[in-house]
Amino acid sequence: MNTEFVEFHKPCPVCNSSDACSVNEDGSAKCFSCDTFIQDYYKQTGEEKGMEATVTKLKDNKHYALEVPRNGIFSKIDHRNIAEKTARKYGVKVINGHDHKGKSVIKSQVFPYYSDNKLTATKVKTETPPGTKKDFRITGEISESGLFGEQLFKSKGKYLTIVEGEFDALAAYEMLGSKWPVVSIKTGAAGAVRDIKNSLEFVESFDTVVICFDRDKAGQEAAKKVARLLTPNKAKIMRIPNGYKDANDMLIEGAKSAYNQSWWEAKTYTPSGVINVSDFKNKFMNREKKPSVPYPYEGLNKKLYGLRQGELVTFTGGTGLGKSSVTRELEHWLIKNTEDNVGIIALEEDPNRTISGILSIEANARLYIDQELERFSKEELDNYFDILYNGDNENRVWIHAHFGANSIEDIFSKLRYMIVGCGCKWIVVDHLHMLVSATVEGDERRAIDAIMTKLRSICEETGAGMILVSHLRRVDGNKGHENGIQVSLSHLRGSQSIAQLSDCVIALERNQQADDPEEANTTVLRVLKSRYTGDVGLAAKLVYNRETGRLKEKPLEDFEGDDNDLEFNDYA
Repeated sequence: MNTEFVEFHKPCPVCNSSDACSVNEDGSAKCFSCDTFIQDYYKQTGEEKGMEATVTKLKDNKHYALEVPRNGIFSKIDHRNIAEKTARKYGVKVINGHDHKGKSVIKSQVFPYYSDNKLTATKVKTETPPGTKKDFRITGEISESGLFGEQLFKSKGKYLTIVEGEFDALAAYEMLGSKWPVVSIKTGAAGAVRDIKNSLEFVESFDTVVICFDRDKAGQEAAKKVARLLTPNKAKIMRIPNGYKDANDMLIEGAKSAYNQSWWEAKTYTPSGVINVSDFKNKFMNREKKPSVPYPYEGLNKKLYGLRQGELVTFTGGTGLGKSSVTRELEHWLIKNTEDNVGIIALEEDPNRTISGILSIEANARLYIDQELERFSKEELDNYFDILYNGDNENRVWIHAHFGANSIEDIFSKLRYMIVGCGCKWIVVDHLHMLVSATVEGDERRAIDAIMTKLRSICEETGAGMILVSHLRRVDGNKGHENGIQVSLSHLRGSQSIAQLSDCVIALERNQQADDPEEANTTVLRVLKSRYTGDVGLAAKLVYNRETGRLKEKPLEDFEGDDNDLEFNDYA
């Protein structure tokens, strides 16, 4: 004989959950929190067995015949403020008895469950003092039953209301003037989807389905999941007003009018990400401008209108073309021209090199070279350091010291900590393919897809602006990126997701092999993608000064070349 849960919301002796355990007739139990099967619940917990279910076995050995207590009566359910007429409508009987120890007199309510108009299960709820655990047991095959109250109403009606519990069904039916069908799911929010699937034909037959689950998080999430099962525009989600838990709570408090108002104002469910334009008007008119800061290069500002928080900007270029130099200029720029905290994750260099690199820009000298460093006094160096890292800028710059383990989980944990724990509004990650090497994923493309998705999600979730450095793949032919060939989105190494998930992609181009020293030291900045403006193409020329180690912008007037063959926001 199959067993059926007869006690719900019991404490689990394994994981210590207060109410996740359900006990079978034979004393075995299942915890739905830790997913543990318990052979003998009562022996393990030392708890006495609750009220026995009265069942007899049918000849087919598949179902239980139920003997509903014959001493039950139809009456008003006082502690729930349910009228006798409503209880009678739903077949809910009240029985007077004793607790399982045979001591105090208690009242229990018996809720019948049907399948094809045949009684298949009963749920017995025993009144308990306020603030104590619920006491209810199930007899029969409730898994084969329809929704509570389903047998009472004809299908193909105008309105159907679905609530989370039996008392809520009685209460809602009463508050709606006994005019519209109201049914309840069988085993709470956790089983809502399963219950509705089993009765989907009945539910779908109604023109409009109002889902009125409990106000708590579990109830609201379950309501959305149920709504997704139904034909689009059929489901409405009613939200219980603030100050009330559920429909029965509102009936007890005499809030019939408030319930009806909320019922009529229930919103038609639409999946997240799908909006009506009329609903968007107010948001559009009152939208907040993203915090931004200009780039240090005028050419980029003309095309991009600055660097914005919440966006992911990728800088890409061939090996040795100055990607780190450009990002170092940006790091210094953000420190000097904002009051925001800045986080730096430079995975290919020592933190001392990162700090001294930014300090070099402040000093207009290559301080990372010992011979250059010797030209400065200790006082001068102290002053540069204080300007950048002390005084008003104290505790604003955070750097990832990557000694020891460098798993991808560890790096992302530190990245998130910089944003949430250290308050960094700008993050520089140099570079993407070092993140890839930290994964256990063997497929580079799949690893890049996962990393880019994570980086993009962090930007959107936290609102931090992120600058990412990425490499280019090798190109065919005699000319490579060291010869200054024009870069396109197709040159990005590893995956299209780099372009797809970046808000902006900026490429660096430089002919390292040029005979002209000025040309060999000039880096071209080319915008390959701009989701914000759509403006792509040549943006700036930066000339490297070997004496200072700085990159300075140069006018574009005499620049040769045609940008008309560029890929225009291929992945916008």
